[in-house]
Amino acid sequence: MRRSIATVLLTVAALSPGGPVAAAPLAITRESQRDLMVTIYNGNLGLVKDTREAHLPAGTSEVQFADVAAQIDPTSVHLKSLTDPAGLRILEQNYEYDLLSSQKLLEKYVGKKVRLYQGNASYVEATLLATDGPVFEINGQIHMGYPGQMVFPSLPENLVSKPTLLWLLRNGASAPQRIEASYLTGGITWKADYVVILNAADDRADLTGWVTVDNKSGATYQEAALKLVAGDLNRARAEGALRANEMALKTAAAAPASRDFVSEGFFEYHLYTLDGRTTIKDNQTKQLTLMSAANVPVKKELAFFGARDFYRSQYGTPMSNQKVSVFVELANAKANNLGVPLPKGKIRVYKADKSGSQQLVGEDWIDHTPQDEKVRIKMGEAFDVVGERTQRDWKKIGGSTYEVEWEISLRNHKKENVVVSVIEPIPGDWEVIQETERHEKLEAHTLRYEVPVPAEGAAKVTYRVRLRF
Repeated sequence: MRRSIATVLLTVAALSPGGPVAAAPLAITRESQRDLMVTIYNGNLGLVKDTREAHLPAGTSEVQFADVAAQIDPTSVHLKSLTDPAGLRILEQNYEYDLLSSQKLLEKYVGKKVRLYQGNASYVEATLLATDGPVFEINGQIHMGYPGQMVFPSLPENLVSKPTLLWLLRNGASAPQRIEASYLTGGITWKADYVVILNAADDRADLTGWVTVDNKSGATYQEAALKLVAGDLNRARAEGALRANEMALKTAAAAPASRDFVSEGFFEYHLYTLDGRTTIKDNQTKQLTLMSAANVPVKKELAFFGARDFYRSQYGTPMSNQKVSVFVELANAKANNLGVPLPKGKIRVYKADKSGSQQLVGEDWIDHTPQDEKVRIKMGEAFDVVGERTQRDWKKIGGSTYEVEWEISLRNHKKENVVVSVIEPIPGDWEVIQETERHEKLEAHTLRYEVPVPAEGAAKVTYRVRLRF
């Protein structure tokens, strides 16, 4: 009677013959954990500091430090004793990541003896020849599958149930002590998301920032002190690794937790520390409130953009019903109820319709924004405000000198007045020699007109510019 591998129960039993057996390494597991701190960077990188209690024997011994992240960078590991820093030394370190599974167990025993137990407690000695089947040699005959419960004499070397650091340590004296392991791991990252709620007049808003932590590092971080680093951190592309940074992992103050993030300048980045502790499970996405601000002054802008190429040749009307872009701008200042460093992330803007239901009216990305800088959000394109530009004249005066005349027509189909910023990027050495509105020179090659357009009406601005290329 044959049975497939799917019906075979795999167990491990200590069936090795008697004799001297090497002492098992001392296992230091998550149960002995006393403190855990995690710093997460934007670029799929986490820095873990794991403090555990252990009674290390004097002299040289093997120690297993279990329950570490599966995506750990072994070259970044740093171990020290908090109790006896001078007395503990690492002689050798190995990272065991060949994880236990039924298939791996079978593969490790190909060519070796196993036992197939029958229901009456009797067993048959067999040599496992192949895992597909499986295939056994029993008493000189080849069997494709065989009834019974497959039992292995021991767990193969280097096959572990979870990612483990294996150290060969030299310890000064046998005594309980706290040891601290720091390491880098991949598979964990964070991002910021923002929600803006506009008021009816589009001149005030409530802003909420969220932190989303995505943990696929292969470890759970129980009751961890959490820090986030915002900034563009350079990573070495070749060999080498970042060492654990004490400032990034300093112990959180033992005070009542407000669950807010506290920001501080850190090197050329910003560090956000959660006031309190949190658990980040493996394969979990967690959201935490980063910041919130109410009644923030904002400015809505309608912008009509030109292009540098419009001045180099004769165009007529480059395009009709050209889109007018919509932006919302706010100043990240304390006077505006903000004034906190904002990490880069996606920002979504909502506004209530007549029924009071919030609707999405725009979405954009913002970069890392320090205090007292402006946040400019591209909302989309206006539906009821359109523009059109017509080249009224283009002539070559001589050499590399030209004159170009543009007429900008703006039409407003809304029931309220609007102001449109006409922004014209002009190449070369230029000067405006004639205009119907007064322009503002924004920078060396850009001018702007602020054009009021009445409700359900239209407005025009015409200007003539002389250029030398």
